[in-house]
Amino acid sequence: MNLPDSPAAFADATWSDIAPYFEALAAAPLDETTVAEWLATWSRLEELLSEAGTVAMIAYTGDTADPAKEAAHLRFSMQIFPLVDEQQVRLAKRLLDVGYAPPDLATTVRRFRTDAEIFREANVPLFSELEELSAAYQKITGGLSAEWDGQRKTIPQLQPFLKSPDRAVRERAFRLGAGAYLEKRDELADLFDRMYALRTRVAENAGFGNYEDFCFAAKHRFDYTPADCRRFHDAVERTVVPALERLSAYRKSRLGVDVLRPWDLQVDVERGGAPLKPFDTVDDFVGGARRVFHQVDPELGAQFDILADERLLDLESRPGKAPGGYCTNLHVRGRPFIFMNAVGVPDDVSTLVHEAGHCFHDFAMTRLPLVWQRTTGHEAAELASMSMELLAAPSLARPVGFYDDDDARAARIEHLVDVLESLAHIASVDAFQSWIYTSGRGGDAAARDAAWLEIRQRFDREADWTGLEPERIARWYRQLHIFEIPFYYIEYGIAQLGALQVWRRSLTDHAEAVRRYRGALALGGTRSLPEIYEAAGARLVFDAEGMGELVALVEEEIDRMREAAIAR
Repeated sequence: MNLPDSPAAFADATWSDIAPYFEALAAAPLDETTVAEWLATWSRLEELLSEAGTVAMIAYTGDTADPAKEAAHLRFSMQIFPLVDEQQVRLAKRLLDVGYAPPDLATTVRRFRTDAEIFREANVPLFSELEELSAAYQKITGGLSAEWDGQRKTIPQLQPFLKSPDRAVRERAFRLGAGAYLEKRDELADLFDRMYALRTRVAENAGFGNYEDFCFAAKHRFDYTPADCRRFHDAVERTVVPALERLSAYRKSRLGVDVLRPWDLQVDVERGGAPLKPFDTVDDFVGGARRVFHQVDPELGAQFDILADERLLDLESRPGKAPGGYCTNLHVRGRPFIFMNAVGVPDDVSTLVHEAGHCFHDFAMTRLPLVWQRTTGHEAAELASMSMELLAAPSLARPVGFYDDDDARAARIEHLVDVLESLAHIASVDAFQSWIYTSGRGGDAAARDAAWLEIRQRFDREADWTGLEPERIARWYRQLHIFEIPFYYIEYGIAQLGALQVWRRSLTDHAEAVRRYRGALALGGTRSLPEIYEAAGARLVFDAEGMGELVALVEEEIDRMREAAIAR
């Protein structure tokens, strides 16, 4: 079978153009003598289609207001990829029948077997509808803006004002950001109602009692269960929430306020004065990042240089650009791509370092011959990104990075506080999604909002939200994972705890921690999740004892840096 040389050949393709390639693979003779070549051809086809669709997705998320870009993205996400998924199951069954499973394909074969077991043709059009609704969510949220001193600003562009030393400015920015989502609450709630109904049908069609159980199978979560996630929630409540309450007491004292309000949680209390501004322009941002990654490891630095030199970065915030950030992979080129919304705040540095960790993972996996071996679960992918945030932290000070010594210390403290806050937020989001899809009431918009408030209060006790219940509800509407990729969130928590273990080693032996980190990334999807974590020097943590040790380490490091600041 002759495949195109470039994914550009599929840029304008319809399914009728693509189907013959899958038919040829389905009809080709297949036995133990031909299976390796057959598998390589199939992998190449997947690479070509993946990159063509990824290019369309990058273009659309970069400009959600362009109808042509939207149409191209939807053609892939709604019309092509659901049918590709169907063909993948068809071809996977052929591979399973041959019994071909060398050791470096064992995890791939297990994923194929699961996909074949849960696949239902009736779900193909349902997934297409869900993709259309996800694109609608991106369009709604990507178009949100607020007026600030006579200028229209995107919601991400309000972020710097949440760090203002002026409390009134912070409150105004907070209310405007939440208000933008509240204005769309009914529209977003209706959108989610439709998503919920479709996902419930998907689970029923596949023979599952609820969508949570379906997702655990579909996401290939072979190494932990919903019960483990609930252990994670309980451990966060026992170890992380008290730590955050202690940190909040310190924040309240530093700000000199009787009660912390939500707009008090991002202002810098380590330095005082104007908020940290790590860079002025995107060029400055990229230049600083180059230096940081070269300091962490010369080869990783060279890989980031490739991203910058080949224009594989879309970093600035602008009207019409989809919110959030991501790293995606261009399989044919063997290159990753980073998308984000930078506005000149420390969170931008953290985001870029995080997404660069994904890029380093992609670079490490390029040596693996088959596309499926270059695919991991999110738990492994996020281990790559979150570990990099911690490994890079010591390099953020000048002359290498973005800050002078005092500012770098403040940024590191802010990051470590954010680590703990993120664990509480992850527990909130995961518990909320579990409630949505297992309570039997997930299709009731008012019940969802009430459940969010109850769950949020369990894990988020840093500030007083009296009189701000609508604004607190608005928080879940801006969590794109809940809308677009449900149950993709606990992975962040699992990975954060793994990353803290990588970081713990780096405190005494940075070079060894980086060596083991890179070794784990190079495994790609050829090993189980526990084996990947073990290679990195970590384990999966769901228990309060293991989590408590890591939380204590974070608190100790925060205290050490604060004491060092006083000593200066």
